[in-house]
Amino acid sequence: MTLVDRAAALVPMLVERAPAAEQARRVSDASFDALSKAGVFLMTAPKRYGGAEADFQTQCDVLAHLARGCPSTSWVATIFSPMSWLAATFPDRAQDEIFADGDPRISGVFSPTGTGVRKDGGLVLSGRWGFNTGCHGAKWTILNAVVGAGADAVPTCVIAKSQELTIVDDWYATGMSATGSNTIVADNVFIPAHRCLPLPDMLEARLPPRHNAGNPYFNYPLSPVLTVNAGGTPLGMAQGALEAFRERLPGRGIAYTFYTNKSEAPVTHLQVAEAVLTLDSADAHVRRASALLDRHTGGTMSLDARVKSRAHIAYATGLARQAVDTLFYASGASSIQTHVPIQRFQRDVQALANHAIMHTQT
Repeated sequence: MTLVDRAAALVPMLVERAPAAEQARRVSDASFDALSKAGVFLMTAPKRYGGAEADFQTQCDVLAHLARGCPSTSWVATIFSPMSWLAATFPDRAQDEIFADGDPRISGVFSPTGTGVRKDGGLVLSGRWGFNTGCHGAKWTILNAVVGAGADAVPTCVIAKSQELTIVDDWYATGMSATGSNTIVADNVFIPAHRCLPLPDMLEARLPPRHNAGNPYFNYPLSPVLTVNAGGTPLGMAQGALEAFRERLPGRGIAYTFYTNKSEAPVTHLQVAEAVLTLDSADAHVRRASALLDRHTGGTMSLDARVKSRAHIAYATGLARQAVDTLFYASGASSIQTHVPIQRFQRDVQALANHAIMHTQT
C-alpha cells in the first residue's frame, strides 16, 4: 500500500473515534500509534532515517484523507508531519537524536513568546506558548524564543524534549476540539546549541551544513512548507462533510414541504452541486500551491511563488468552508445534534478558517 492508501484505510477508525476524541479534547494514544504505523509522521523525514520525503501533493492527499475521518486528528498530523521536515534542516547531531527511534512525534509553535539566555554552549529557555497542537502525543517540541535584547534580539527556533515542558490544561474550544492545543511552559530548560537555529535564517533557507544540505527538498524557505502542507486538512473536511451528508440523505424528507424524499428535491440537487463544485475549486487551488513547491528545483524561491503558495491555501480554505456551510444548511435543523457528524465538520472548518495562516484576510 502507498502512503496515501494507508491514510485512506484509517478513515473508518477515525470516524468512529472522533466523538470520543472531541470529548477528551485530544487525540488518543491509540490514534497517535495508528498514524505513526501508517508512516504519517515520517512522510517528510529524510530517507536516511526511514522517511518518505513525500512531495507536497502527496502530503496534502494524506492529510485530506485523515480529515475525512476526523478533522482534529488531521490537524495534529498537519503539525507533526512538517515538523519532521523542519528537524531535518538542523545539524546532523540534532537529526540523529530526534530520528533515533524511527518514530518522530514533534509538535511546534512559532510565536516567539519565550526567551532564551545563552549559557554553556546553548540556551536556557523560559516562557509560555499557546496553541501547542498535539502536545500530549509529542516527544519533541519546536518552539521559538527571543534571544538577546534591543537591536541584537533574534527570534530563535529551538527543539526541546517534550518531557521537560509542562502542559497547561486550557484547551476548551468549540471547533477543532480534539487537537489538544494547550499552552505549554518552559522553566529554565537547557537547549544545546545543535538544537538551536536563528528563525530569520530558516525563513530564508540559510541552513547549516548537514548530510542532506545538497537535497533541494530540505532547502525550501520555512513558511511555504508549513503553509502548503496545511492545505490538505480543510480540503478533507469538505470531503468528509459531503460524505456525511450523502450517508444521512436516504429516507429523509424536507420538513413543511411535500417532499418525503429529500434526494428527489431539485433544491437538494442544486445544493449538492454547488458544494461539489466549490470543493473541486478548493482542490484545484491546493494542487496549484503544491505544484509551486514540487516543481521547485532548488535555489532561492521567489517572493511571487511564496505569496501565491499562501494565497492558494488560504483561498482553498475559504472555499472549503463555503462547501461545508452549504451542506450543513442543507442538512436541516436536526443536524445540530451532537450525534450527527456534519455538525462537527461545520464547527471544525469554522475554527480552522480563522487560523492565522489559513485566513484569507490576513
